[in-house]
Order: sequence, then C-alpha cells, then structure tokens
Amino acid sequence: MALQTTADVTVLINSENSSSERRVTPAWTISQLKSKLLPITGIPPSSQELTLRLPHAPQPIAIASNDEDTTQLSNFPLQPYAEIHVVDTRPASARLNLTDTSEVEKWEMPEEQYQKRADSVLAWKQRNQLGRFDPEKDRKDAQDLEHRWNEVNSKCIEVGKRCRVGGEGGRRGTVRFVGVVPEIPNGGLWVGFESDEPTGKNDGSVAGKSYFSCKPKHGSFVRPERVEVGDFPEVDDLEDLEEM
Repeated sequence: MALQTTADVTVLINSENSSSERRVTPAWTISQLKSKLLPITGIPPSSQELTLRLPHAPQPIAIASNDEDTTQLSNFPLQPYAEIHVVDTRPASARLNLTDTSEVEKWEMPEEQYQKRADSVLAWKQRNQLGRFDPEKDRKDAQDLEHRWNEVNSKCIEVGKRCRVGGEGGRRGTVRFVGVVPEIPNGGLWVGFESDEPTGKNDGSVAGKSYFSCKPKHGSFVRPERVEVGDFPEVDDLEDLEEM
C-alpha cells in the first residue's frame, strides 16, 4: 500500500458508472491523471473530459490544456475532497453499458435439481410445513377469507362509498372493488380504491388484469382493516388560501 505524501490530495472521482475517493499528486500532468483514471472509470484517456468541482465555486473548472503532457495538476485549485468529474465523450454506441444486464447470460439451477437439495428454502418450508406445505393451509385460508368478509360487512365497505385509508390524515378516495385478487401474493380479500390524489400504485389493474378503471397512480388495493368508510369529501388544498 502506497504511503500518502504531503503533496497528495484526496479527491472524489465521479463518472457515470463509478464513484470513489482517490489520492492525486499535484505534480502529475493531466495526461498522467487520465491514464490513472482509465482503470477506475473504464474511459480511455483520449475520451475523458475532466472538470474540477469545488464546494463554493459557482462553475466547474475544466481540467484541460493545449499541452496535457506537460501541464501539471498544480495549475488547478485542487483541495481536499473536491470532485473530479469524468465525462465519456465517446458516442453512446461506443461506450460500455455496465448497467444493462438484460443480455448477460445467467445460470439457473434446473428445477429438478433444486427440488432435490436439502439446504434450500423449499426444503426448509417442507420440513416445517409452511406455506403451501401446511396440511391446514386450505382450512386456514378459508377462515381468513371468512374473517375478512365479516370485517367488510361490519364496516359497511361497499363499492361507490367514500373512504379513508391509513387513519387520520390518510389518503381519501372511493371504494371501487371488493373481492379476491389472486394476482396479489398471499391472496385473500382486498379492497380496491381510487384515491383523490395520484398516490396509488396502479390504474385498477394487477398483473395485466383489470379490476376497476381509474387514472394511473390513482388505484390501490389494501386490506379491509385499513379502510374506513364515511363522509370524507375530497380535500381542497386551495380552501385555506381563499379565506386569507
């Protein structure tokens, strides 16, 4: 491990695909710095565009010169933990795409081999009779469904009624669906509601199946225990301003 000299300055090196702390020596030339940045950023020196960003400087300072082989970094106002930003000037088609993994070949264990393993999550569930391996699963699911339907009826949750989700200060909207939604993990009974504000997760659809229709990000599915029906008018954010 190299020792830090008094001339070294610790800076932040940032690029599109990397970020790290490094020590640079002001006596280095711009060309030397670019060569050392190649294994850090993956950008060839000839395609690097460097800027120095200081905490209180209004604009980034270009680290460039007509003669980068002799121009030293001491000509620029380096200071501890300043940022050296590295831009790749190559066309997008010529750059390495380090974030898109769609074309990366992935190894998957064959299902038959996975089922034979004794140290898998599947084997653990089987040993402990959890989830679909619980011999009482069907009975428990039926009891849970009956309990939730009783809760829906006792709370008078019906399609078309105004509701509030999440208690005092929670989201307001209208009940649009009550029933079973198999596409949601763990199944059971769900209440679909259309929120007044775009605070939902969908448009009333789950996994491509539509249960009700509303604007995007206005639809949600929640458990009955989170729903309270009543006189919950739509909140007018401008009401207080009109009284000033």
